[in-house]
Amino acid sequence: MSVVFRVLTAVSALAGIVLLLDYTHGDGGVFVYFTVQSSVIIAVVSAVAALRAVPGWVRGAATLYSCITGTVYHALLANPSSPFHVVDSGAHAPHNLLLHTVTPILAAVTWLIVDREPVRWWYAAVWLAYPLAYLAFALVRGAIVHEYPYPFVDAGELGYGGVAISALGFTVAFFLLGLLLIGLGELVQRVRTALPG
Repeated sequence: MSVVFRVLTAVSALAGIVLLLDYTHGDGGVFVYFTVQSSVIIAVVSAVAALRAVPGWVRGAATLYSCITGTVYHALLANPSSPFHVVDSGAHAPHNLLLHTVTPILAAVTWLIVDREPVRWWYAAVWLAYPLAYLAFALVRGAIVHEYPYPFVDAGELGYGGVAISALGFTVAFFLLGLLLIGLGELVQRVRTALPG
């Protein structure tokens, strides 16, 4: 069962990337987006995990990044009431569904239910290394090309102070999301252990 879910997660992420590249006529610029980068990470980790053992903290990190992608997209970018709402002509395209909805759900289900492995709570803080590195990348790139992948890291519009405030809020939210994944995983594991058979 775990192999099936890992393969499904990897295929969903990879298919989403391929369809996105087709939608954008092969524009390699899509790889500047956290969505695509996190999808590459979860695809690789899931594919490798289907063939050999991968440490739980690595799978947890990949799961968190995929869940961040889905959460930020649906709560902020695709939400008309959000200050960071972005009109997306491809919102209903297959690649969007795969990258922002299907893959995060598969990743979360695999982590929480299918093959849960205990990890220390402080890994939720360690896992923030990549999102923070991505923030630095987006800001440095933006300062050079004057273009930002997301409105909440747009220093041209928000100023660096505004970006810092957004980044602080996201950092806390992502840390809490990581704790939630760890905590729910522990809870599911205890329930499954307590059930007869």
